[in-house]
Amino acid sequence: MKIKQISVFLENKPGHLSSICKLLADAQINIVTISLADTEDFGIVRLIVKEWEKAQQLLTDNGATVKVTELVAAEVEDKPGGLNKILEIIDSSHLNIEYMYAFTYRAKESAIMVFRFNNPEEAIALLSSKDVKVISEADLFAITE
Repeated sequence: MKIKQISVFLENKPGHLSSICKLLADAQINIVTISLADTEDFGIVRLIVKEWEKAQQLLTDNGATVKVTELVAAEVEDKPGGLNKILEIIDSSHLNIEYMYAFTYRAKESAIMVFRFNNPEEAIALLSSKDVKVISEADLFAITE
């Protein structure tokens, strides 16, 4: 139930982000969601794409520094306190969230958040045991089609 994410390290200069997006677009690889974190000199672009292996190879072949990581996606009630409910469950177990971001699609009346945990297997077991719907990669891509 883990989801693969591609992280691309790039210089914080005009045109670098668009060059990555163009490579993927030209290869007909759809970016399902994207996050950009930066410093003054460098940034990390985090992408979820269905064809992550193809995207990884394409970006690497074109000189990008690429890392694949595993995320956990979960439905979060789309109302005040929805995210806090999930965070309280996570906090009670002492799992560490390295980062998180919202997915760009909704599932029914819920939002979808993706989390990078220090221990994704433990996070999946914990969330599932507390009746939090953990989204599989197949389900995540089915929402976007």
